[in-house]
Amino acid sequence: QLQLVESGGTLVQPGESLRLSCKTSQDTLEYYAVGWFRQSPGREREEISCISHDGEQRHYIDSVKGRFTISRDNAQNSAYLQMDGLKPEDTAVYYCAADLFGDCSTAHAATVYNYWGQGTQVTVSS
Repeated sequence: QLQLVESGGTLVQPGESLRLSCKTSQDTLEYYAVGWFRQSPGREREEISCISHDGEQRHYIDSVKGRFTISRDNAQNSAYLQMDGLKPEDTAVYYCAADLFGDCSTAHAATVYNYWGQGTQVTVSS
């Protein structure tokens, strides 16, 4: 059972940056695609970015393109989401999820992913 732990969420002002981390401690992440999702009250959980197991495929939804960057370090069993130019509408709980050898050429529904972290709150407010 792959266990994922997110960290890095906090309160920031508009325009600031945050880096979220997603790590496993008991298993290797190297065979899994990692997706970052977010969910705000009253809205469905949406995938905002995905990176394939080897880092060759990366996908972003339009609203975060050019602002967010997904990356991974398989030696550290970690994946990251660098978020720059944060906006109030980015406020949400952010989750990472893993899918064994998953495809990241396009966005996916949450049901594709088998393993999830507990989420980390990101609040963008002045």
